[in-house]
Amino acid sequence: MRGYPVAMDSTIRRSPLIGWRLLALVYDFFPAVALWMFASAVFTYGYYLAGHAPRDNIAPFTLLQWLLWLACWCLTGAYAVISWRRGGRTLGMRPWRLRVANAEGRPASIRALVARYAMGSVSLLLLGAGFWWAWVDRDRLTWHDRLSRTRMLRDRKELP
Repeated sequence: MRGYPVAMDSTIRRSPLIGWRLLALVYDFFPAVALWMFASAVFTYGYYLAGHAPRDNIAPFTLLQWLLWLACWCLTGAYAVISWRRGGRTLGMRPWRLRVANAEGRPASIRALVARYAMGSVSLLLLGAGFWWAWVDRDRLTWHDRLSRTRMLRDRKELP
């Protein structure tokens, strides 16, 4: 394989197709929504304790609303980075046997994983352009794979 060398053995396949990545992303949307709901509840309760009526909502485009969005982004990033660091995969990656590793196939550093999450966020904001890039990349790597020098691998199915 050209690009980043990976220590290949019989349990690892080359980079998974974009479809597997998208399935994992959709699956990971649900734990992310749970984290967002938690953050929203904390912010709403704090807003109430600050003297606002229980039925008042946090006004859009205010500093507090932007802080809530930032908290949601950070919580989602913490979920992803901790999951990738501890076992190489998030909840959504498990059913598809996907995992994140460094260029040699070993667990990636936290710095690389934070860079991966940040660039993945930028890619999503650009309508997934960084993900779609994997279709034309010679090694099927996304923008966040390239930037962080990590890659997503698909483990072979274990036979009983």
